[in-house]
Amino acid sequence: MSTKDFIEKDFYKVLGVPKDATEAEIKKAYRKLAREYHPDANKGNAKAEERFKEISEANDVLGDPKKRKEYDEARALFGNGGFRPGPGAGGSFNFDLGDLFGGGAQGGGASGGFGGGIGDVFGGLFNRGGTGTTRTQPRRGQDIDTEVTLTFTEAIEGATVPLRMSSQSPCKACSGTGDKNGTPRVCPTCVGTGQVARGSGGGFSLTDPCPDCKGRGLIAEHPCMECKGSGRAKSSRTMQVRIPAGVTDGQRIRLRGKGAPGERGGPSGDLYVVVHVGAHPVFGRKDDNLTVTVPVTFTEAALGGEVRVPTLGGPSLTLKLPPGTPNGRTMRARGKGAVRKDGTRGDLLVTVEVSVPKDLSGKARDALEAYREATADEDPRAELFEAAKGA
Repeated sequence: MSTKDFIEKDFYKVLGVPKDATEAEIKKAYRKLAREYHPDANKGNAKAEERFKEISEANDVLGDPKKRKEYDEARALFGNGGFRPGPGAGGSFNFDLGDLFGGGAQGGGASGGFGGGIGDVFGGLFNRGGTGTTRTQPRRGQDIDTEVTLTFTEAIEGATVPLRMSSQSPCKACSGTGDKNGTPRVCPTCVGTGQVARGSGGGFSLTDPCPDCKGRGLIAEHPCMECKGSGRAKSSRTMQVRIPAGVTDGQRIRLRGKGAPGERGGPSGDLYVVVHVGAHPVFGRKDDNLTVTVPVTFTEAALGGEVRVPTLGGPSLTLKLPPGTPNGRTMRARGKGAVRKDGTRGDLLVTVEVSVPKDLSGKARDALEAYREATADEDPRAELFEAAKGA
């Protein structure tokens, strides 16, 4: 859309809404008209197709709060066929828009012709300078994906690790302009926005990156040899990144503002880190809980007692085994697990494993033989066989 069209067309009238219409009212009006005049519903109807284009064009401006603001400001200044100076300005300027945008715009000198370029007229209103360069909108930097491997303990407690990353940053040779002279021009296709509108099914309008300037809004007439006119160059850097406590293997972490630098003062992108966690020889993990298997003797399991249990990165703790503790029983030590998102900790799940000695001393063997004789009338498998018969 040309700047002239931007000013002269009454987009409110096209959509049939008042100038103080809300975003919801504009959207509702657009959808209703788009359904009525969509080419799929009016095959072969050139007028309906043209009307649909006008509707989409109006919605592209009024449906975007920023574009709508610029449009309203431009209409206030240049609407109704002439320029209206602000309070305190002397005289009257009755330039016709045709004079401004037509041959009259090339006149100069003291003869009363308009000597400035259209960029001089609009200046900051359209973020354009009078030399054909542009102060386009800031552009956000790209997101970066990387990976890091942590030890089991680092994943539980958190760690600060160095990450070396390669990303696109403003080219130093051309100061990020893409032009070796530092004077790129506004892309005529997207008028410096970096985006072009396209129609889609159902009467909706979508935007895509401009194919001519690749979304930059600028075109370099004298491309920089280093970045080939893109304004971006590959750079490597190493940064210290804090990985929060409690991460799990395969988790993808988002670190805001740690990605590639933005363009023209735009914010940096985000850094996404996929975490790989190594195994631990003693501890395991189940959600926010840590797990550990502790061997106990037969007498400790049968008679009960106190058992020392290791913890991750801290002093050991003592658990009391009740008499008759079966093999495989799991007990819980609260607050000794992994860090949760709210800062609290999970639990340590302690599984008891009755240890059977391979070698017995003579005294121990005699004691076990005496125990076997004392319990000869007991059959621990009796209930098993009874259940099998009844099944």
